[in-house]
Amino acid sequence: MRILRFFRFHARFDAREPDAAALDACTARANDLMALSRERIADELLKLLGLPEPSSTMEIMMARGILKPVLPEIHVAAAKDLRNLIAAEKEAAIKAHALRRLAALLRRDASSVDDIGARLRLSKKARKRLACAVDPLSDAVPQALAYRVGLECAIDRLLLAGRTSEAKVLAGWHAPRLPIGGGALIKRGLAEGPIVARTLREIEDRWVAAGFPSGPDFERNVGEALSSAEQA
Repeated sequence: MRILRFFRFHARFDAREPDAAALDACTARANDLMALSRERIADELLKLLGLPEPSSTMEIMMARGILKPVLPEIHVAAAKDLRNLIAAEKEAAIKAHALRRLAALLRRDASSVDDIGARLRLSKKARKRLACAVDPLSDAVPQALAYRVGLECAIDRLLLAGRTSEAKVLAGWHAPRLPIGGGALIKRGLAEGPIVARTLREIEDRWVAAGFPSGPDFERNVGEALSSAEQA
C-alpha cells in the first residue's frame, strides 16, 4: 500500500522527479503488490488517476514496472494515450474521470477490459462503463451515439478518440424520449404481435437518424413506417 501511496502523493504534491532512493525501493518491492487485495489496488490507482495531472507519475510507474505484477496489460506506450486524453478533457472543459483515464491505459478490447475490471473487483456499473468506453467509435453524430450507448459512454469514447468538439456538444445534453409507443401504433390500426416491435424499432431508427424531430416531421416518419408495415 505504501508503494501506491508514494506515487499518488507524488502526483498530487510534487512535480519534481521522485526521490531516487525511494523510487528504487518501490521498484525493488513492486512484487509485494500481489499481496494486496485487488479492491485496495483499484482504490489507490483510481485515486491517482483522478488527480488533475497524473500522467507524469503514471509514466514513471510504467517505466519502472510498478504495476506489472498486478496489471501487466498497462505498458509504457499507453502513457501517450493518457496524456492525449487529459489534454482532450481540458480542451472540452469536461470533468476528468478516473475510469475514463484507466480506459486510456488499456487495450481497446471490451472483453479483456471487462476481465481486468473483474480482477480489480470493480462494481458492475464501473466495469460496464470501462468496457463501453473502449468499444469502437462509430461514425454516428454525437447525439445519436449518446442515445444508443448512454451519455457517459459517448463522452468517454469521443474524448478517448480526441474528438473534443463533439464531446463538448454533449455536455448538458439530455436524451429525448421516443414520442410514441406500441399501444399508440395498435390504436392507429397496426395488428398486435411482433410487427408492433419491428415497426416501433423502425420509427425509432428513423427518428434518431433524422436528429430527433418532432411535430409534422415525426408524424411523417410514423406514417411512412405504418405504411411500410401494412405492405409487408
